[in-house]
Amino acid sequence: MEFIMMFLIGVCATTLGTLAGGGGVISLPAMLLLGMPPHSAIGANKVSNTFSSFSSFYHLYRKKEISIRESVWIIPVSLVGGVSGGYIASKISSENMFIVAIILLAFAFLASFLGKGGFTGTEPLRMNKLSVPGLYGIGMYDGMFGPGQGTLMFYLFSHLNIAYIKAVGLVRLATFSSCIGAAATYIATGKIIWPMTLALMIGSVTGAQLGVRIAEKLNPRLVKPILRLTTIALIIQVTLNSL
Repeated sequence: MEFIMMFLIGVCATTLGTLAGGGGVISLPAMLLLGMPPHSAIGANKVSNTFSSFSSFYHLYRKKEISIRESVWIIPVSLVGGVSGGYIASKISSENMFIVAIILLAFAFLASFLGKGGFTGTEPLRMNKLSVPGLYGIGMYDGMFGPGQGTLMFYLFSHLNIAYIKAVGLVRLATFSSCIGAAATYIATGKIIWPMTLALMIGSVTGAQLGVRIAEKLNPRLVKPILRLTTIALIIQVTLNSL
C-alpha cells in the first residue's frame, strides 16, 4: 500500500511541479506523513526529480519547443548557484532560511500583479543582465533551501517574455541541473530508502509526462492564476514549517 501511495504522490506532485512549480507542497508533507525520515524524503524527492525533470525536458526538446543551443548555459549557472546556496546554508540558521523563503515567495507573488509578462511572448532565452543573475540567484536559493524554486523560475521567465511551453522546458532543465548533484550527495551518504524512492520516481516520471502534455494544451493566460495559487500554498507551507 505504501508503494502505491508513493507512486500517486509522485504523479500528483510532479504534474503540479511541471505546470507551475511547487510540487514539494504535495510530496514532502505526504512522505513525512507516511513516516519517512526527513532526509530520506528530501533525498527521494531529489532522485525522482532528476529523472522526471529530464524526461519532460526531453519530450519538449524532441518536439522542437526548446533548443540545446539556447538553453544549455542554464546548466552551469544553476549548478554554481546551487553550490553557492549549499555553502551559504551551512553558515546560517534554519530560521533565517525560512524567512528568506517567505520574503522571496511573497515578493514573487506581488510582482506577478505588476509585471507585464503573461507567457504569451515569443522571446528566446538570452544571457543578459537579468537572466543570468536571476537564474544564478534562484539556483542559489534552491541549494540553500529549495521550496518554490520552480515557481520562482516561472515568474522570471514570464518577466523575460518567454512563451509558457518553452518556460516549462527551461524550468525542467534547471531543475534537473540542480537536483542531479543533490541526488548524488544523498545517495553517497546512504540516506535513500530505495523501494520507496523508486515508487516515487516511477510516479514522478508519469506525472512529468502528464504535466507536459497538459502544459501543451493550457491557455497561457491561465498560468499566472495557477502560479499565484501555488505561491500562496508554498508560503503557507513554509510558514507552518517555521513555527
